[in-house]
Amino acid sequence: MSWDAAARTARVLGEGERLPRLGEDALDERHMAALERLRVIYGYPKGEPLASFFATLANSPEFFAGYISLGVAATEQSALSRRIRELAVLRAGWLYGAPYMWGEHVHATRAALFTSEEIDRITVGSQAQGWDELERAVLRAVEELHGDAMISDATWDELSEHLDSRQLLELPILVGHYATTAFLQNSLRTRLNDHNPGLTAR
Repeated sequence: MSWDAAARTARVLGEGERLPRLGEDALDERHMAALERLRVIYGYPKGEPLASFFATLANSPEFFAGYISLGVAATEQSALSRRIRELAVLRAGWLYGAPYMWGEHVHATRAALFTSEEIDRITVGSQAQGWDELERAVLRAVEELHGDAMISDATWDELSEHLDSRQLLELPILVGHYATTAFLQNSLRTRLNDHNPGLTAR
């Protein structure tokens, strides 16, 4: 998938957010506990207001609780390494043309996990030169899930050479969670944070 990054970002953002943001007073203790775990995982300063995406999700407190719980499991409790998780998330973010998701994960992983050159290669995907066998297989798995809603036998066999049963199970769950995230953020037209330039981020 090749995007005109600036044009796609402008199209997704449209004329403004489609639902109102709610404050933390719309959430109960279990929601706040889940948010606190996310603050620790991602290093958000304590007392910082809800990020724009989460503040919009608060329109559905029941969904919010389940969504956050899965997000925590997909990160804090995953058997996949952080580099592999973020490789899959970034590839999904690019394929779905999701400015908020792409920019936030580039911001969180640049230098710590990926170089700017590697991030640029993620936009090309599994066909780019420079990936090791597992990374290439993970990228191909995300591409196949995006295009065919399943991982092919050939790609599954390659993944199986490097990942155990738990990791193999978690990979499509992770990709599915972030596909949902892309659908939500794009459809809600979630505003970008100041550090997030959308799909132009490298």
